[in-house]
Order: sequence, then C-alpha cells, then structure tokens
Amino acid sequence: MSAQGRKIIHIDMDAFFAAVEQRDYPEYRNKAIIVGGQPDSRGVVATCSYEARKFGIHSAMSSAQAYRRCPQAIFVKPRFQAYKDASASIRQIFSEYTALFEPLSLDEAYLDVSESTLHHGSATLIAKAIKQSILQRTGLVASAGVSYNKFLAKIASDMDKPDGLYLITPEQGVQFIEQLAVGKFHGVGKATEKKMHALGIKTGWDLKQQSLIFLTQQFGKAGQHYFNIARAIDLRAVNNHRESKSVGVETTFQQDIKERTEILKQLQLLLRQAIKKVTDKQLTAQTITIKIKYHDFVQLTRSRTLPYTITRSIDSKPVFDSLLKGTDIGQRKVRLLGISLSSLNNPAQRQIYRQLDLFEQCH
Repeated sequence: MSAQGRKIIHIDMDAFFAAVEQRDYPEYRNKAIIVGGQPDSRGVVATCSYEARKFGIHSAMSSAQAYRRCPQAIFVKPRFQAYKDASASIRQIFSEYTALFEPLSLDEAYLDVSESTLHHGSATLIAKAIKQSILQRTGLVASAGVSYNKFLAKIASDMDKPDGLYLITPEQGVQFIEQLAVGKFHGVGKATEKKMHALGIKTGWDLKQQSLIFLTQQFGKAGQHYFNIARAIDLRAVNNHRESKSVGVETTFQQDIKERTEILKQLQLLLRQAIKKVTDKQLTAQTITIKIKYHDFVQLTRSRTLPYTITRSIDSKPVFDSLLKGTDIGQRKVRLLGISLSSLNNPAQRQIYRQLDLFEQCH
C-alpha cells in the first residue's frame, strides 16, 4: 500500500484526568478542576479541565501559579488507578475496531485502519464511531485526527478540540503543512521553535525551502525528520508491540535542597527505583540520564552510556560526579531530581548474556 493510501487515526482524550474526575464526581462538573499538586505544595499541574484552561492554566505549571491565576479552582489529587481503569476500557474499544493500535500514553493512541472494512472502509466514519463508543461506555470525550500518516493525524486531533474530528486528506497534506506555524508541529518544542524563528523559519513553507544539508547542520539527526515533515512525509508504522525506550523516576521536593551530599543521596535512591523498574520489565539498561530542575525552574539533563549493564551498586558516586560536572549542583537550590535508564535490552533474547556491575569500570 502506498504511503498516501494509509488510513491513520489519532485518538486523544480531552483533559483526560480532569474529565475522569468530573465524570466520577458530579459536583466537579462545569467547574475549574486542577489535577496535580495542592496550591500550598511543591507540586505541578498534571492536567486541568477546560474551565480552568480559560485562565491560562496548563500542564507542568506550578500549582502555586495555577492558584494565583484561578484561586476558585478545585485542586484534586491524582487517582491513577481510576485513570488506568478508564484507559483500559478505551483500549478495549480500540481493539474492537483494529488490532493495529499503538498506545502512546493513558490518554492517546494511533490506530491503523487501512485494511478495515468497517463503515465501508471510511476512516472518518470509524473515528466517529470510536468517539461515540468511548462516550457511551466510559462517559468521556475524545478528539480524533484522521490522515494518511502519524504526523498529520496527530496534528489533526488537536485542530478542533474538545470533542473534535478533523480530516487531512492526501490532497490537502502538503498545503496544510505549508501554512502551519512551526510551533504547531508535533515534536517542535519552544527551544527549537525559537531557533527556527531565528533562522527565518516560521511556517511549514519556510521549512520546506531549506535543504537537507542545512537542516542537518542546524538540528542534527532531527534535520532529516524536519525535512520530511515539511513535505508531509512520515513513513512510521503504527506499532502495536512498542517496547519501552526508557524507564524513569523523578521527585519534586517539598523544600529545595542544595547540599551536594543530599543531592547524591537522592539520586542514589532514584537510581535504585529506576533499576527496579527495569528489572521488573525483565530488561537491562546501559544509559543513565539525570534530570535536574533548579528552584527557578531552569532544567537540564546529562547522560552517559556505559559499556556495562546497569545494576544495583552502593558505589554510584564516581558516575554521578561525572554527570554533575559542570553543573551548579552545590551552588543553586534544586526543586526536582530525576533518573532515567535507556539503551534497554532484553537479555533473554541474547545467546550470551553477561551481567556486570554498573560501576565496575570506575574501580
């Protein structure tokens, strides 16, 4: 099947966590609901209802700032089991329409309905039916984007929220991208958007005028991706057997911490939690990444790929010292720390597997 003959749907639940809360607690309906940390805590907004979004509140905003913008909002602690249960019901609905669906998180997924004969093979009608099934069976509202590749389907699902259904046909794809602001491109964050603007790239049309060599020079490996999507090209398949690319844990402190010894202690605790997650998945990892968010919300990450499998160790200091080199640890207050492990492998798939200690190379 040609790339333009594919039929891809992207389903994105609207304000998912907040919607579950409003469904389960009628007194929350039509009110500004913020799911996340309490306003007097160090927490952040996980998501919020559309009533709260009118005040400029968004995910990852500090709960304190959200409170200042909307003091009448109702702050709700997350109930992750309720969200997981709702997500499981939604995925069951997906499976009734296609075996080819790829969950991205609890509240969104790609579906490939290219070979489906349901609703006369119309991806738009299938998307409409899925939205109706979700509403009838879970009481929750979804938006859907329909197109011939993942990138366009993802953008389409954002076009008419909430309760949206938007189609981008193969005939419309290239022109649609040309007119789109680069800040609306999925995968283009604020930093990349700012850099593109500095280079005179403000729309998809501007991006399309750049050569592959230029984009690669400016953006590294991502340059090839930007070159393709500027032409509405995205050949990624919907993968219903996605493997974890990384496993991570993080913590936001009730009080900022500054002492280097305390930071190292917290990183060690996070590392052990991350290793347990990797082990529980029967995987191994070779890359460790630390995430640091300072008191002023400035954030940085540092990674190191080791020639050895990462396992539990009491001597993590040499590696952490290496990762923290050049940072302001010990000088600036820290509000959040995180550890993620990547370069994941399944040792059961290897004919030869030798497990070495994480820090063996440091001795």
